[in-house]
Amino acid sequence: MKKKITFAVFGNEYQTRKSTSAQKLFSILSERKAEVYVEKIFYKFLTEGQRLSVPCAGTFSVLDFDVDFVISMGGDGTLLKAASKVGNRNVPIIGINMGRLGYLADVLPTEIDKAVSMLYSGNYITESHAVIEVATEGKDFSGSHYALNDIAILKQDNASMITIRAKFDGQNLVTYQADGLIISTPTGSTAYSLSNGGPIIMPQTGVLCLTPVAPHSLNIRPLVVPMSSEITLDVESRSHTYLVAVDGRSEKLPETTRLNIRKASYEVLIVKRRRHNYVATLREKMMWGMDIRE
Repeated sequence: MKKKITFAVFGNEYQTRKSTSAQKLFSILSERKAEVYVEKIFYKFLTEGQRLSVPCAGTFSVLDFDVDFVISMGGDGTLLKAASKVGNRNVPIIGINMGRLGYLADVLPTEIDKAVSMLYSGNYITESHAVIEVATEGKDFSGSHYALNDIAILKQDNASMITIRAKFDGQNLVTYQADGLIISTPTGSTAYSLSNGGPIIMPQTGVLCLTPVAPHSLNIRPLVVPMSSEITLDVESRSHTYLVAVDGRSEKLPETTRLNIRKASYEVLIVKRRRHNYVATLREKMMWGMDIRE
């Protein structure tokens, strides 16, 4: 007798157009007699906001139980949120793209049936993606300390640029005078870092990238360092505060708070099709290497 497969479903509750795809997903999982749990906020959005019937075994706010797969319904931001909730549980995540770009969440709504069949047949691969964590010396913050994409240190609102003194494995590296600094993983190299002039980094390369945001000096450029490095940051600001953004979720800290950033002790597993090709994804999603003159 085959083991019943269990799923935890996360979703973006701000886009009503995804309700049809959600209904399709739950119908397919119900036909396969899957055991399904739905994030409480997403469940409320579907049942109360969209008046949908959502067959599931239960809802959750914290994923503190075992499941076989996590399904993220939304854009890349929803998948990042799901990854933060999964944490070190080593559960594969598959992303159904209900947003725009869908770089991480690359399953189209029209491919939901095929994607579920793929999970049941085992005809998939899982990619391991490095995670970075931030620890504070001084005041702590309430949000997640782990990032799949990036950790950014940013000036607050309309304040003047901030000064960020960076150390690399305990040695003085450089003092950034800028609007901020992004520390990105290879996964995050195609996100905020790229929009600030950072390089595209192939997955599983084992490096971090330090990308300044609007640096005051033209000779400050993105720097790639080993993933094993520990980055220590001290910040000065005229407002005496700054923002730390962990995968886009930001909180305010006093400038007396030191940050230590290093590779986390776990990785995030993302489900991909067997014929998935990173370079093809670059061409498709980023139009990488395309000549618009053709």
